[in-house]
Amino acid sequence: MAHGQSGRIVVDVQPEAKRRLYAALSMSGTTLKDWFLQSASDYCEGQFQPSLLPANGNKFEETPPDYKISKLNRFSMVSMFSGCGGMDLGFVGGFQIFGRDYAKHPIDIVWANDLNAAACETYRRNIGLEIKTGDIWSLIDTMPKRADILVGGFPCQDISINGKMVGINGPRSGLYRAMIEAIKRLKPKVFVAENVRALFKHPEWLDQIVRDFGSLGYDLSYELYKAADYGVPQTRERVFFVGTSPKVRKFAPPMPERDMKTWMSAREAIDDLAKLPPNPEFNHIWSAAARSGEQGGRRLIAGRPGYTIRAECHGNIQFHYTEKRRISMREAARIQTFPDTFRFASGLRETERQVGNAVPPVLAWHIANAVLKCLQ
Repeated sequence: MAHGQSGRIVVDVQPEAKRRLYAALSMSGTTLKDWFLQSASDYCEGQFQPSLLPANGNKFEETPPDYKISKLNRFSMVSMFSGCGGMDLGFVGGFQIFGRDYAKHPIDIVWANDLNAAACETYRRNIGLEIKTGDIWSLIDTMPKRADILVGGFPCQDISINGKMVGINGPRSGLYRAMIEAIKRLKPKVFVAENVRALFKHPEWLDQIVRDFGSLGYDLSYELYKAADYGVPQTRERVFFVGTSPKVRKFAPPMPERDMKTWMSAREAIDDLAKLPPNPEFNHIWSAAARSGEQGGRRLIAGRPGYTIRAECHGNIQFHYTEKRRISMREAARIQTFPDTFRFASGLRETERQVGNAVPPVLAWHIANAVLKCLQ
């Protein structure tokens, strides 16, 4: 190796090593110069040991179709209001649902939190990571000092049309301010905050959230997403706020994969479960609550996506399109795009809450793809 005051570095590399190096760089979609400069900078800062190959050393995982993953970096993520892990599963990837593989992402969750102890137990069982249980304000000091990504679906009960409608100053929806504080501390390259579409019915609430997030020095965008456009068999609509640091690319929403003519129907999603007997271990259990108003009286239409799965339905979840019963928790989880391997560590009522509160993993997976483009 030769070096001097010019900044130029010359390294002798064995021919075989050189061939493998260029082959790996070609697959990762980056140049040798860019890889070296980024790796040298990160190594000096102590962030990670540079690497070109995944842990198995000989095979790259399948690359999602809409972007190229750089195998040179992994990104740390802090998760707030994690619930049972729907958003986090989508950001980490590596799951299968409806016969499709959703590839792993180069994202490592380094800290997660939720108030609900039962949801935390489900999170540990399925995400396979520790999660801190308790009030966010009492635990915020245990966060790491830095993270590349911050995500959180801050509570919506004070905003939702099915809630108390007291607004963003309510005790629960006002918790978005904990995300504001976390962003100030962590200085993430990208943050993602999710909430209900009811914000658009109350411009004063939406404007306040936009002002608060926008005051942090990030390029802020927000958009209403139809989950069905991304392969979720549900009419769910949610708003995502995404902030990007000046150091990374601006966020561009992921392109929809479907439209009204090609949305996945309830029949496609759950028909194979219709005659399956109750199975608590599989979460295939359902409420025997009598018919009631609003969602409690709805029956799925087989050829259309399911209705929005709610958390606060108190046993009045929608009815099956052919069976003389309400849909099971496994069927509700399917409609939310949780894979069948995802098992909820609780009984009927609590599972109902966890499923309804979650961000559909498939929708989150598409958002994560777009976030990774910002970090390339």
